[in-house]
Amino acid sequence: MRLMAHAGLVLGLWVALASAAPQRESESPPTISVETNLVILPVTVVDRHGAAVAGLTPQHFKVYDKGQLQDIEFFTNEDVPATIGLVIDSSSSMRNHRDQVTAAGTAFAAVSHPLDELFTMNFNEFVWPGLPPPFAFAQDVDQLRGALAQAPARGMTALYDAIDLSLKHLRLGTRGRKILIVVSDGGDNASSHPLDAVLEHARRTNTVIYAVMLVDPDDRDANPGVLKALARETGGTAFGPRGADDMTRIFRQIALEIRAGYTIGFSPRNASQDGFRPIRVVVEDEHRQLTARTRRGYYAGHVARPVK
Repeated sequence: MRLMAHAGLVLGLWVALASAAPQRESESPPTISVETNLVILPVTVVDRHGAAVAGLTPQHFKVYDKGQLQDIEFFTNEDVPATIGLVIDSSSSMRNHRDQVTAAGTAFAAVSHPLDELFTMNFNEFVWPGLPPPFAFAQDVDQLRGALAQAPARGMTALYDAIDLSLKHLRLGTRGRKILIVVSDGGDNASSHPLDAVLEHARRTNTVIYAVMLVDPDDRDANPGVLKALARETGGTAFGPRGADDMTRIFRQIALEIRAGYTIGFSPRNASQDGFRPIRVVVEDEHRQLTARTRRGYYAGHVARPVK
């Protein structure tokens, strides 16, 4: 872990010692309590081939808030656990993909951080958790596999409602990093929540959204552009698998990206609370062509959350 602090920044650090045989439900991860009004950015860096890049230092990054260069006051490149939701389209258009999604989601869990908090959310015109009560998060890979496999594909599509409920479910988690992986064709014909409200909800909760787009070219209701926009605005990315094996590869790639991620914090030079403020993160390395992804902006005055 690497930390930077300027005068006036108060950081409390508690590191929990792990036992020899880690369990998702029994261990406490390293915790960084941030007791200041920092803007916290989850950042992913990829090379020109799209592979995640770990091991960079604060000197590799520049952060711009409304075009103004900021001082990086908090930085970590540690492989920390996250709270992650798999949001699975179970409408009739997904009928031919259920086995692929189950296999890919299981592969994702196998390579994710052992202390990640994982859950599934299924949806057609209704939205329901994949795990049985009282479980908010999967206790092991087998339970997650069962949650992915148990939903039949039928009915209409309430994509926006499913994302909104999944964002609320993330609050039950104890990890600072919040991530959704949405598997869908992007169509919506049954939601009560509008897209703009869902996007604002994701921005305010600092949630990164990845999208796995399963699009039938003959389906006029499909809307992959919505999935691309949600991913782009929140610092994630969208993938279009070319087959069952490719879907598993994509899920593994997402897991590796999450584990190689960075967390950067800054206190805005101009602290005026003037609504949504655009952010840009630049990464520079003289030996490689790198790209940094993060959320497109933040709402001024929104207090930073701890990173666990």
